[in-house]
Amino acid sequence: MNLYQKIFKEYWNPYIAISLAGLISALYFGITGTVWAVTGEFTRLGGHILQWFGVDVSQWAYFKLVGIQGTPIDRTDGWIVIGMLAGALMMILFSNSFKIRVPRQKRRLFQGFIGGIIAGFGARLALGCNLAAFFTGVPQFSFHAWIFMVMTAIGTYFGVKVVNTKWWLGKPNLRKGAVKPDKKGVQKASIQPILGLLLACIYVGIIIYFFSVGKNLLGVGAIAGALFGILIERGQICFTSAFRDLWVSGRAVMSKAIAVGMMISVVITFIYIQNGSVQLIKMAAPSTVIGGLLFGFGIVLAGGCETGMMYRAMEGQILFWIVGAGNIVGATILAYGWDHLGIFNALTKNWNKVNLIEEWGPTGALLGTLAMLAVWFLLSSWWEKRFRYGNGIKQEKTEQLAPKEA
Repeated sequence: MNLYQKIFKEYWNPYIAISLAGLISALYFGITGTVWAVTGEFTRLGGHILQWFGVDVSQWAYFKLVGIQGTPIDRTDGWIVIGMLAGALMMILFSNSFKIRVPRQKRRLFQGFIGGIIAGFGARLALGCNLAAFFTGVPQFSFHAWIFMVMTAIGTYFGVKVVNTKWWLGKPNLRKGAVKPDKKGVQKASIQPILGLLLACIYVGIIIYFFSVGKNLLGVGAIAGALFGILIERGQICFTSAFRDLWVSGRAVMSKAIAVGMMISVVITFIYIQNGSVQLIKMAAPSTVIGGLLFGFGIVLAGGCETGMMYRAMEGQILFWIVGAGNIVGATILAYGWDHLGIFNALTKNWNKVNLIEEWGPTGALLGTLAMLAVWFLLSSWWEKRFRYGNGIKQEKTEQLAPKEA
């Protein structure tokens, strides 16, 4: 029972959770030749929805770039998303913590939708979100990932400024008296671990089926997706909080843990690359700058990034289903505007893909990337101490204004 409590009832140390995510991410790249990513699949889903309504998107330049053939269940990226949702839901059910939650302020649903649109548009403008353009982009030694990281941090800073304004917060929705416990709901909750076990068995059956019929890559995608889902939920991994907390309370635990996780991923990914794996390098262009800003701004308005949004949606938080819908809408708008509105020609065309291994040499790229991540870790620690001991009064005030999750 004590072991069950530690695994399923208590949240895991973020350093351990994110380090494992970095390890699995690198192994996934080495096995499949692709990376942990989600918003590309969100974009494809938007394209599929348009197809259901008779819109021909096959000739859109963006869908030619990312591919739209088949369905999510035919693609490894699709099973990364499905697996993340399933893995997170399994752990939530095992912990007996699923509950439908609706924000007290209904305006939060509209705000979350708008934030999701901005974040989805920004992520695809930069050709990746906090995963493909950041957490897995840095280990690929793609310089665009560093641009995206810095601009995302700046975007979250401005996002915090907006969500702490009175017109955004609105009037508090206060309830009189103590809330009576829902005894009926408590009784029903006891079935959750059984449902979690049933879901796990079905999911394992799907994985076995994939390998039995020779669809090995889909099987690997399903396994990796579930592991990522387990880790983001148990570790409460959210890139929004990693940046937002720096500006709101000075807390840097998630920021430092992400740096450590990427260091592990960098080393293992480097080994794969030196043994013949092909890097995934993206353009370092104005689209990366603008996309990172919009993404960082949007995830704060929404209240969560792609990872945070997904496990919170599985917890039963309706807000994050709305945020997810906004992500799909924003990504689809960008896909349309890529060629129809001239976004590619204006912001991305003729800009180079900057590969740090080619620019600095293998050893220089490895040591340089690890050094930059170490600097990020140390700067986060310095900022945390400065905020805590140098601005004690400011910290107390900002903690009171910190945006609450649904």
